[in-house]
Amino acid sequence: MCVVILAHEGFPDRAKTAVGVLRYGDDEVVGVLDRTRAGERVRDHVPDVADAPIVGGIDEITEPIDALVVGIAPIGGGFDETWRPDVGGALERGADVIAGLHYFLADDEEFARLADEHGVEIRDLRRPPENLSVSDGRASEVNADVILTVGTDCSAGKMTTTFELAEAARERGVDAGVVPTGQTGIAIEDYGIAVDRVVSDFAAGAVERMVEERAGEFDVLFVEGQGAIAHPAYSGVTTSILHGAMPDRLVLCHAAGRDAVHGYEHVPIPPPGEYAALYESLADPVAPAEVVAGALNTQRLDDDAAGEAVEAYADALDAPATDPVRFDAAELLPAVLGET
Repeated sequence: MCVVILAHEGFPDRAKTAVGVLRYGDDEVVGVLDRTRAGERVRDHVPDVADAPIVGGIDEITEPIDALVVGIAPIGGGFDETWRPDVGGALERGADVIAGLHYFLADDEEFARLADEHGVEIRDLRRPPENLSVSDGRASEVNADVILTVGTDCSAGKMTTTFELAEAARERGVDAGVVPTGQTGIAIEDYGIAVDRVVSDFAAGAVERMVEERAGEFDVLFVEGQGAIAHPAYSGVTTSILHGAMPDRLVLCHAAGRDAVHGYEHVPIPPPGEYAALYESLADPVAPAEVVAGALNTQRLDDDAAGEAVEAYADALDAPATDPVRFDAAELLPAVLGET
């Protein structure tokens, strides 16, 4: 499938979905829409993914496309009206639209009409299933190892670490699957439930359901974490995933150099060892799990500084650590798979 990704004024730093699809998706990306970077290329900014031109709007894409993916999700998940011509233009060209916003595009009168007229689909990735229920507290009984990525903040590398670990495990011959809990992972896997959109009573149950479903398909599950348990806004979804998944082991993700919660700079991030203990203490009454490894996002550091930061992070956690993109996620597998 050929897709174009909408990332206006956000590529790459504020377009996590765009970068995730470029790095892990199976579809051919023929262009990225970002009016502030038109004329540049993806590899000018993200060198380790498939390249594509960056253009100012959908009208500049000359190739046939099967879908437009909204690759940016602003805080609150709202729809920016400046995106309307691109979304409408994609629908008029007979392309599906895939979006992970809290604003459901399928409920937009104009977009719904265009989709109907042109026989295409609007997929709102954050729309939850209607038949969810509370957790039964039985995820720990599945016949699969369950590893959950957790973080010290949002955008600390949980989704990336999840996919890098799963890929590294598969390369070792492990039958590994991913449990996506956010819009980017769902777009990549074409499966999952966006937990941050689920009614709070049913959030842990949604995670439990996915773990039970995927445990029937894979021997090892890598569950994508969301938020952070000491985050002023998003700790609720973090806890729901932790208790719903009942993981066997945890991987703590952190952005190098970040010492306060992004957007809430008055809230300090505890030291890594203390943060690991917070997760372990919160998991313990429901299903004990230890932080067995760390993943450090070092994208803003040079190679020498990144190596030093990873070593310091491992020392602080008293566990193996790496940057799974810059270095090698396979370094964590012995600890993550319970082999040490």
